Amino acid sequence: MKLKRAKIDKIKALLEGGVGEGVFPGAVLLVAQKGQVLFIEKAGYLSLIPERIPIRKETIFDLASLTKPLATTVCLMKLVDEGKLGLDQPLSQLITTPVPLDKKNLTPRQLLSHGAGFTDWRPFYLDLMAYDSEQRKRVLREEILREPLAYFPGEETLYSDLGFMILEWIIEEITGMSMRQFVEQSFYQPLSLERTFLSTVPLSMPFKKAFFAATQDCPWRKRVIQGEVDDENAWALGGYSGHSGLFGPAEEVYVVVNLLREHYFGTRKDYFKPETVKAFLTRQDMVKGSDWCLGWDSRAKENSSAGRHFSRNSVGHTGFTGTSVWADLDRDIIVILLTNRVHPTRENEKIKSFRPALHDLIMEELGLD
Repeated sequence: MKLKRAKIDKIKALLEGGVGEGVFPGAVLLVAQKGQVLFIEKAGYLSLIPERIPIRKETIFDLASLTKPLATTVCLMKLVDEGKLGLDQPLSQLITTPVPLDKKNLTPRQLLSHGAGFTDWRPFYLDLMAYDSEQRKRVLREEILREPLAYFPGEETLYSDLGFMILEWIIEEITGMSMRQFVEQSFYQPLSLERTFLSTVPLSMPFKKAFFAATQDCPWRKRVIQGEVDDENAWALGGYSGHSGLFGPAEEVYVVVNLLREHYFGTRKDYFKPETVKAFLTRQDMVKGSDWCLGWDSRAKENSSAGRHFSRNSVGHTGFTGTSVWADLDRDIIVILLTNRVHPTRENEKIKSFRPALHDLIMEELGLD
């Protein structure tokens, strides 16, 4: 399918309007249908301070919580697919550290669907900085195991970074390597992704600052963050954790999402069994009213960031820095929006209304409203 230039221009005008209205300094938008990229457009700037630099289609973004589905979850999907991990195995069987009674029976399924009882977030970084860098993940994990649960597992859902920090630990225990090593070896390297990686502190990748979209002017680190992870907990943990730290450009994000799409539809079977991918991209319904799949959100009946026209059989995720992926599995549509809305301040939340409006316009111009 080809999209007429007039329709693309209408969508791009909205993207450029987002820059003009201060929704974000810059953005890259990719839309694909049935495995074909219809267009990739850019607007605005990768940084405003200390200097204004135009964005490029190849700009590398801090993907923030897209780390959860595009790194942590794909690793777990592979381990499940290979029979090395059971989604309903208790945590006490999956890590070698003794697990407190209230967390012994937590499962990867509960952790992936944000129903394991953990609170949403805590500023661990404030205490972690007192420890040597190589000790911090151990200290963090011990602290999470001691953390009182916010609710009884399986009875509620609460979007949680802590649960994904534990999932990274599970990956390490099963594979005997870091999550960075495992995801690169299993996915990013064989897919020839050259600009997609889990961050390090200091950054060791061969890219200059000008390759990266800047994020906040950080009051804690006292500098504009560019080329290093915006999330303070991930930064204190060496650059990444199970919840944040993935970087990449829009076209390479699409490669990973399309890999899952191809396995979901059964046109590929080399990385996963199609039934494994379908299981992860299915709404779990463990808690009444929850829209969570495994590592992925699904389109809520009301007020979804996917807008009004994506089907209920859609999966997606957002990232704090202003990033998102949505895939309509009925219409076979993928929309990737990468922005740096937190630059130079996190106080800017205009994207909450902009994102669904953009998705609505895309679907209307595709004739899918």
